[in-house]
Amino acid sequence: MIHWYTTVLLLFLAGCNGLSGNPYHKVMPHAGNAYKVTGVKDGDTFVVLMDGSEQVVRLAHIDCPEKKQPFGSRAKQFVSDRCFGKYVLLLHHYKYDRNKRLIAEVMLEDGSNLNQELVRNGLAWHFKKYSTDAGYAALEAAARLHRKGLWADEKPVAPWEWRHR
Repeated sequence: MIHWYTTVLLLFLAGCNGLSGNPYHKVMPHAGNAYKVTGVKDGDTFVVLMDGSEQVVRLAHIDCPEKKQPFGSRAKQFVSDRCFGKYVLLLHHYKYDRNKRLIAEVMLEDGSNLNQELVRNGLAWHFKKYSTDAGYAALEAAARLHRKGLWADEKPVAPWEWRHR
């Protein structure tokens, strides 16, 4: 038999969940802080407002084509369409690159992972130099197989090679 105080506690907890200001409370009830995207630099780098100041975020596990490289502007537009002006969750380990960019995976309001979506749609490489994640490797292999995005090119050039030309 359920005691009256158990019922009251459950009602209280259910009510508190509905008061959350976090736009992710429906898809990710235990999620951390959400940050507003205030700028998109390119396909794998954007800016969020964090604790009253801007923080540049670099997407973990991936490398998108450079802006002047084929598919570079498409990758940037893909990111802009999905997150500019919106709130995102940043999954990170407080790691920064040499340019003081926070390295993170990005969760969108619909629960999708932006980093993975870029690879799935052929708009990014799995950046194996910095990631051994098998999931990203599988997404890239599938995109290659189906000739999605940049994989439709006969000889796509990786961004790390493009930068050193």
